[in-house]
This record gives sequence, structure tokens and C-alpha cells, in this order.
Amino acid sequence: MAKNKYYVVWQGRLPGIYTDWDTCSNQVKGFQGAQFKGYPTREAAEAAFRQSYEQAIAHPDVIERPSIANARVKPEMNSLSVDAACSGVPGPVEYRGVWTATGEEVFRQGPFPDGTNNIGEFLAIVHGVAWLKQRKLSLPVYSDSKTALCWIRQKKCNTKHPRSARNAQLFDLVQRAENWLHNNRFDNPVLKWETEIWGETPADFGRK
Repeated sequence: MAKNKYYVVWQGRLPGIYTDWDTCSNQVKGFQGAQFKGYPTREAAEAAFRQSYEQAIAHPDVIERPSIANARVKPEMNSLSVDAACSGVPGPVEYRGVWTATGEEVFRQGPFPDGTNNIGEFLAIVHGVAWLKQRKLSLPVYSDSKTALCWIRQKKCNTKHPRSARNAQLFDLVQRAENWLHNNRFDNPVLKWETEIWGETPADFGRK
């Protein structure tokens, strides 16, 4: 049997995919209702994370064949989807969150001058998770940004875009978002929206 090298946390302090047991353990140890499982390859772990914990446990044969898993998985419609839009690189950036099932907008921020799309995506996820936590809703949050999802796992917006007088307000929001991630626990799974399979996220601004 192949040794597990990747660990999926569906329910924990910070859901995501981890590459060592010690880091995974920190997310689930002492966490009521923790849901996690180890996988030998990143592909299998990513395929599992796109499913619910119950689906992953019930159909492990599908998880080990990611291409088949991708074809079968559908997004959880009872969820929040977030996205950002930036007019230029860099440029004015804004972000919003909508109910996945209906597209109804539940929050919208910006535009903020001199930003990037990745910064907006990061802020959108944190805003979405905080918005749900405030209302005691343990629903998933979908984002189509791999970069922002990585930053969420790191609890750090690792942008190389410089701070300036023009974007001071935006970077103040970034600092507040990072502080929130470090100081809060949340149960909401933060998931990748699979654009190639499902089409554009419901939160897309439609400016492509």
C-alpha cells in the first residue's frame, strides 16, 4: 500500500490539503467533528477535496481516478461563491460574494485603486468566510483562484505588488484579513471552483 503523503481536511481549523501529518494534525486535533483522510498522491487528494467527505469515503475508487471523479462531481449549490475583477494589471479591483444557487449578490466591495486580481480574490474569500461565520452558517465557499486558495491556507496574502499611498486602503483590508485568519476558527470548507468543468463561477463579473 502506498504511503500517504497528502492529507485532506474537510472539517478542521482550516480546511485544505496538507503535505505532512504534523501540519494536518494541528488542524484537526481537538476539533469537534473533524473530517480528514490521507492520500498517496496530490492528484488523489485534490480529487477528494473537490468532493464532500461523505462522497470521498463512500467512493474511494473514484478518488483514485481523478479524471473520472472530475466528470462526476458537481458543486454544492447551498454555498457561497466569490470572485474579483481588476481593470488592468494593476488597476482598480473589486470583489463580491453571491449565493451559488441563485447568483444573488450578498456583498460587494470596491473598486479600490491600484490593486491586483489575486489580492481581490484573497479578500473575497476571507470576507465570505467571515460573513458566513458571523451568521453561524457552516456552508462552503467557492473560489476559482488557485493563488488565493493557497494564500488562505498560508493565512498570508503573498502578493509582490507594492504598497503605496494610492492603495493604502486596500492593503489595510489585507492586513485585517490576515489578522482575522490568524485569530478565528471556522468550519466552512474553502473549495476550488472547477471552471473547466462547471463554467464560470456564479460570482464572475462577466468582463472577460
